[in-house]
Amino acid sequence: MIDDILKDAKIRMGKTVESLENDLSRMRTGRAHPSLLESVKVDYYGAESPLSQVANINTEDARMLTVTPWEQSMVAAVEKAIINSDLGLNPNTAGTVIRVPVPPMTEQRRKDMVKMVRSEVEGSRVAVRNIRRDANNDLKELEKEKEISKDDLRKGEENVQKLTDAAIKEVDEVLSKKETDLMEV
Repeated sequence: MIDDILKDAKIRMGKTVESLENDLSRMRTGRAHPSLLESVKVDYYGAESPLSQVANINTEDARMLTVTPWEQSMVAAVEKAIINSDLGLNPNTAGTVIRVPVPPMTEQRRKDMVKMVRSEVEGSRVAVRNIRRDANNDLKELEKEKEISKDDLRKGEENVQKLTDAAIKEVDEVLSKKETDLMEV
């Protein structure tokens, strides 16, 4: 019983950290990275499709992405989708290859991005704490129904706290790594 609760809490905390990493990978750091365009949706014959499903996205250098649609007829739609995204990028088309220059970020924009990252991280910390609360409530419920002893409850809560501390540490490591990326010129 206790092991099931701990296992569930560990899985959910891991997913929270993974979700944070995915969200932060989409935030622009001033360097070109294919994941910048992951959120872009393209009108593909009437259906909204992720850009990665209709084109090949590569990094040419630190400041340039290249997008090569698999069908030549999609070049204009892909270019329009990139322009209309909230990324502030201006693609240049040369035949079937779309070059997307990634402009360097200003100091103020970097600081704003760090604030956004910190708010995302705080949301993840809250999610981890909520998972801890749920697990502790489940343990207390078991103790209340006399399925586990008070000692088992205390040990279970200690283990849940260890999982929580480890997850919060992971979240903080993700934060420091992303802040370093953002403040790098």
